[in-house]
Order: sequence, then C-alpha cells, then structure tokens
Amino acid sequence: MIRLKETSAMKNTPAAILAILALGVAAPALAQTALAQTAPAATPTAPALTYGRSITLTEAKTAVAAAEAEARKNGWFMVIAVVEPNGALVLSEKMDGAQYGSNDVARRKAETSASFRRPTAYFQDAVKGGNLNSMFTGALAIEGGELLIIDGRIVGAIGASGGSGAQDGQVARAGVAALAR
Repeated sequence: MIRLKETSAMKNTPAAILAILALGVAAPALAQTALAQTAPAATPTAPALTYGRSITLTEAKTAVAAAEAEARKNGWFMVIAVVEPNGALVLSEKMDGAQYGSNDVARRKAETSASFRRPTAYFQDAVKGGNLNSMFTGALAIEGGELLIIDGRIVGAIGASGGSGAQDGQVARAGVAALAR
C-alpha cells in the first residue's frame, strides 16, 4: 500500500483525487501483471476500433458547442477539451465559473480515451471492480473522456471536467452525439 505524507494542500483535496494520484505512482508496477487474466470484459469501443484521420477544428468546435449546451442546460460549469488521436490538443474551452483544476483534468481525460481507445469510464469501472491490474501508466480513471468516431474510425477524443464523473460523462457524450455519423 502506498502511504502519502499529508500536507496542508492535501487536507482540502478530495480523497478520490488523491487515490487516483497514488495509482499513477503505482501504475508501472501494476502494469507488469498479466492484463488478460484480470481485465474487465471488453467494451464495444475496445481495440477493435482503429485510428483514422485527425479531427478538424470545425468538428471539434461542433462537439464542444454541443457539450457546452448540455452543461449549460444542467447549470454545470465545465472545461471541455478535444484532442487528436495522438493526444495533441485541438481545442479547449473553460466555461465562466469552471474551476481551474478542471483544465488539466479535461485534457487528461481526452488524452486517456484517445491513447487507450476507450472511454475513461472503462478505467473507473476497473478500479471500482478491484481490477487494479488493468490500470496502465498514464490512464486517468474518472468518467468524462469519450472517443470521437467518424466513419467508424477514431478521429480524436473529448474530455469534460467540472462536475461529478457522471455529469462529466454526460457532457462529453453530448459532444460525441453531435459528431455521430
């Protein structure tokens, strides 16, 4: 078990974030265990999908506008980020009133989804299910990162942060729906 020395900054930090940060430290050791033996069942978006071209700025703006509309409809203040398949940032939007910490979290959710070809909820479910061996170095295990798929190929990913994991996921999926073809 990893023990962190408590600092004054940690006293005001939610326990879930600290646990995820601790997983990031332990992830290299966990990744050495055979994945096939303990991984959750494959999701429909698992590696069967392949990478395609990079998302365009126009497409990213469409996804972000839909995600923002969903957040506004529910009174949530979010940061929404869109990345290319390689994780390079295309567009990031911080709504007025969104917390500053969500800038990095939204981008990391999008990067995780693109890098591992899965929604970040996949990793969150693995943690909840006790399948820590399914964690990879660099994966952010909080719902809110979703793949952007056009013509059956991954063109990027979208991440949302600012609410609960379920709220972030709802906002990100609204962005995905705007590009569904």
